[in-house]
This record gives sequence, C-alpha cells and structure tokens, in this order.
Amino acid sequence: MKHSIKRTFTLIFVAIVAALLLTMYIVNRFFLQSYYLDRKIGMLNVAYDTIDKVVAVAQKNDETVFDLINEEYGQNVEDSPTISIFRTLNERSNIDIVLTDSSGSTMASTSREGEWLGMKLRLYLDYRDFFSEDSDISLPKPSRNKNGSFSTDLGVSSTDSGSSDITIVQQNGNYIIQKFFDQRSNSVYLESWGTFSDGSTNFLMSMPVASIDEGVAISSRFNLISGIIILVIGSIAVYLASSQVTRPINKLAHLSERMSQLDFSARYEGSAQNEIGLLGASMNAMSDRLEETIGQLQDTNAQLQDANEKLVDVNAQLQNANAKLQEDISQKEKIDEMRKDFIANVSHELKTPIALIEGYAEGLQEGIADDKESRDYYCSVIVDESAKMNKMVRQLTSLISYEFGAIGLDMETFDLSELIRSVVSSNRLKLEEADADLTMDLCEPAAVTADEFKLEEVFTNYMSNAVNHLGGKRRIKVTLSEESTGDEACREQVTEFAEKSQPEEWTAESQPAAEKAGKKTWRLSVYNDGEPIPEESLPHVWEKFYKVDKARTRAYGGSGIGLSIVKAIMDAHGGEYGVENKEEGVEFWIRLKST
Repeated sequence: MKHSIKRTFTLIFVAIVAALLLTMYIVNRFFLQSYYLDRKIGMLNVAYDTIDKVVAVAQKNDETVFDLINEEYGQNVEDSPTISIFRTLNERSNIDIVLTDSSGSTMASTSREGEWLGMKLRLYLDYRDFFSEDSDISLPKPSRNKNGSFSTDLGVSSTDSGSSDITIVQQNGNYIIQKFFDQRSNSVYLESWGTFSDGSTNFLMSMPVASIDEGVAISSRFNLISGIIILVIGSIAVYLASSQVTRPINKLAHLSERMSQLDFSARYEGSAQNEIGLLGASMNAMSDRLEETIGQLQDTNAQLQDANEKLVDVNAQLQNANAKLQEDISQKEKIDEMRKDFIANVSHELKTPIALIEGYAEGLQEGIADDKESRDYYCSVIVDESAKMNKMVRQLTSLISYEFGAIGLDMETFDLSELIRSVVSSNRLKLEEADADLTMDLCEPAAVTADEFKLEEVFTNYMSNAVNHLGGKRRIKVTLSEESTGDEACREQVTEFAEKSQPEEWTAESQPAAEKAGKKTWRLSVYNDGEPIPEESLPHVWEKFYKVDKARTRAYGGSGIGLSIVKAIMDAHGGEYGVENKEEGVEFWIRLKST
C-alpha cells in the first residue's frame, strides 16, 4: 500500500520530533547564555535588596550594619540573623561580599580575598563619576606590594598586577552591575558595587560566571543523541501501535474484497468487542445469508436441470421455472450491489471517526496534551466519536433486521396521540436546548393497531430530524389529523411548547370517542422551518447513508440511516410515508389506518 496509515503516522512523528530537536538546538545555541547571565544579574539584584533591608533596619535603630555583625559575632546561627544572611548569599549563591563605611576604615567581608576586593571597591568609588555604559576610561589596577598590602600604583606593569576588562551591563540608582574579566585567572566575574540606601555603607559583591559556551555545546550534543534515541524508539512504538489499529481494518478490507468476488468462505475472526468487531460480525452474518441464498439458487438450478432431462414434455413449466431462476439471479445481483454499496458507505462513515480516534489517542500516547484540560478534551473527542460509531452500528443492526424480516411486529391497539405526547415530553430538554418553538395540533383520541415501540422510533427520528434542521424562526409543528368523512368524535387541541410548561400540562384529559362506522385513516406530520430539500433529493432521502447536507449531518452526528429505518418500519406496517417542501420549511409525514 503506497500511503498506509502506519507509514503516515510514523513520518508525522519523525517530522515533529525532528522539528522539536532543531528548535531545542536553536534555543540552546542563541538564548541559553543570555538567560544564564540574566539569572546571575537577578541574583545580584536580590542580594542588594536583601542586604539593603538589613542596612535600613540598622539605620532605624541608630546603628550600622557593622554594629549588627559585631554584636552577632561568635553567637549561634539562630541568634545571628545578619551574619546568616551573608553566609547564605555566599554559600548558596557563591557571592563574595565586601562592606566598607564611608571613610573606608571599617570593613566586613565574606571572602578570603577581602583586602583585594576592598581595594577594588575603593578604586571603583574613586573613579565612580567615569562609569557609564559609553565610557572607555582605563582605570588603575590594584596591585600587591612587597609587604603584601595592596596599592593602586599607576606605574605597575600588567605583569605584576594583572589587567582587567570591565563591561557595564546594568546601572541602577545606587549601584552598578558590571562584567569583569580578570586576565590573571582568565576568569569572568559579575560585580555589583555602590552604596546602600543609608548613603554611608559601600559594598562590592562579586560572583564568578562560568563560560557556558562549552556547556551549550555539550548540552546540544547530549540533546541530539538523546533525541535520536527517542526518535528511533518512538518511531518503532508509533509503527507498532498503528499496526494494532490498522490490522482489523485491513482484515475487513480483505474480507470485503473477497466477498466482492463472491467468495463467501472468508470470515472475520477478530475478537475485539468494539464497533469494528460488531461490523465484522454483521459482515459475517451478511456473508452467511448470501451464501445460503446462492446455495438455494444452485439447488433450484440442479433440480431444474434434472427435471429438464426427465420431463421433456413439460417444457412450458421448465421455461417458467427458468424465468423464476433468472429473476432470483437478478435479485441476487441486486443484493450484491446493495452489499457493495453498503460496505463502501460503512467504510466511508467509519473513516472519519476512526481517524479522529487514532489521532487523539496518538496525541495522548505521545504526551502532547500535558495538562488536564487538554487531556479531558482529547478523551471527550474519543468518547464522542466512539458514541457516534456505536450509534451508527446499532442503527445498521436494526435496519438490517427490519429489511431481512428478522424482527417481527408486536401489534397492539394504543392511542397514537398519547405516544406523541410521551415522546415530546421525553425530548423536552433537547427542545429547550435547541430553543425550539413547538406547536402540537392533535386530533384525539386516535386509536391505531401497530407496534407501539417501532412507531415511537419513527416519530423520534422525525423529531430529531426537525430539531437538527431548524431555521431562523426555530418553529416545529406536530399535526395528527383524521382523513375520513365525519369527525364528530375528534377533539382538537393545540399545545405550544414553552419553558414555563409543567410536565402535567403535556397530558391531555381523556375523552371517550364516539362510535363511528368504518375505519379511520390517521395522518401524522412533523414540520420544521428551515432550508427546503432540493427537489432532486426528495426521492433519495429514504436511501441508506444519503445526506442532503453532509457537513451539517456530520456536525450533529447523523449517518443518513434514520429515515431508512422509518421506511423499513412503515413498509413492515403496510403504511405510507413521505416528505414535502412547505412554505419556509419541510414536512415529513406517515399515514396509518385505525382499527
């Protein structure tokens, strides 16, 4: 098969995963480093805000942050909240902190190189006016003297003191965040320095920034390798899962092909208890019936041949029998054509819901719906499409039973008007949801002898058809009238449907009918406003799977079987049925005789 479902789903999965891998690589390559730096800058901003709150508390108590540190020095962690803040920033965020007062004489540090950082802070403060994003000033570099102390001798060579490169990345009101490249250690640091809100406490915070170019490359390679593995495994899984779904469909297709060649020995042997299993069972039953019919025809033909050899003098009888045989063969060919059309229509009707179920099931399997709302939506689509297929299979089963006479009629006498009211009452919620304006014009009582359950199915199909094809005025009218001379015993009652109606309003008071001679003919019609049915389509609406408007039929779950069931039931009753285009709408009707 050139374009199999398995191959299509596998290629779609490969394309999606490949696109995701490419997207992941682009994101890592062009955005990871910026994201990393933004996180580090955010940590410095958070550190500034945290320490500034401590400084503000100390200022409010007429103290300095150095006083708080000295008071807490040597105490337990629980009794030293200020030192705990500095320790947390240093250990968890890897931030070295140096604090000095306005004179630079008092200093607190979390770093072993506190003196070095303090010297840098004093140097930055001295040249503070020259710092801006557009400045290109060269600052003196701190250097270590022979006695171990630091100085800012401008004459020291880069060999003795090292050199640095400063890039300002953010300027705030009281402090500056800059990127500092130290050629001595060939390392990059993010530094935040300035003055806290008290105006007298200066600070320098420094944190190393790892070079993530290599990390990005490693991450990209790892993602590529893991993505290829996932792609291979996922492709195999998709292919195998698709095989499980398409295998019974392929069996049905092969079965229909063999049946089209009149090979009725083929059987569907699937054990799945679902719509496909029911369809396979129905095709097996159809195959048995056709094989039995052909066998009977073959037996008849053999008997005719024997009779022709023995009774030459009854040639006229043989000719009549041969004519009957030809008629039976024609009937068989007609049945065969009906079967082919039936298989084609069923395959067409099942194709769309099966494709939807497969697509959404694959989506759930691959984790595309990663939130509950999406999963619930995917599951609701699968359940809805399964319900539609189940409804269609049940309708097909009923229709086949009616057409082949497998279900007999349970004839009884009942009031047709009461049946109408019962169906309308049970569909009350559906009518309210459709905002239908229902009017009933019933001539009652209307005694008929028929199968009450099957007539209820006829009227329900008419009502559903009317609700699903309502026009702008949303009008539905149900009429039960007597078509006979003299209707003294006929009581007419008009009832309008409205939300305020209570259930008891739907039950009409019983009234004895006057004795009348002869039988009555009752005509039940259901009218709805809306688009008329094209004249060329009127004779075909009773055919199986025929849909005037396929788009709308699909929208409310119709399969084009309901009116075929109506036809089969009315034919079994010997009643009449029909459809007519009326002014601004369409009317479906049936006609039955009373007892």
